[in-house]
Amino acid sequence: MSDTEPADATHPFAALLGFEITECSDGNSIAVLPFHPKLDNPNKVIHGGAIYSLADTGMGAAVFSLLEKDETCATIEIKMTYLSPGGNADLLCESMVLKKGRRVAMVESGVYSDGKLIAKASGSFAIFSS
Repeated sequence: MSDTEPADATHPFAALLGFEITECSDGNSIAVLPFHPKLDNPNKVIHGGAIYSLADTGMGAAVFSLLEKDETCATIEIKMTYLSPGGNADLLCESMVLKKGRRVAMVESGVYSDGKLIAKASGSFAIFSS
């Protein structure tokens, strides 16, 4: 994400959910999702879909940080493991590219609530030339 463009211009879905990429370089990213009750499921904890979306976007940002100017990426698949409920706290997602090839990158994320690991994700992302 560019420092000169607002989040909603570069990633409207992230803006809709309220999260942002706070760090993104060298195959790593940090994404933050501030707690909001509208993100809760009926059990009054953050919905798994919000956690998944945070990890997906964090992993995409990590890959994006390694791409050439004429390249873009898209999610191929993600495996998400939920370890415990998110509760009612801000979420932090740390993502790291494990391997970037010419056409596919392998990435993993950890999602934290109040410093506690609540979910792990691993995914593969396609790399395309424009």
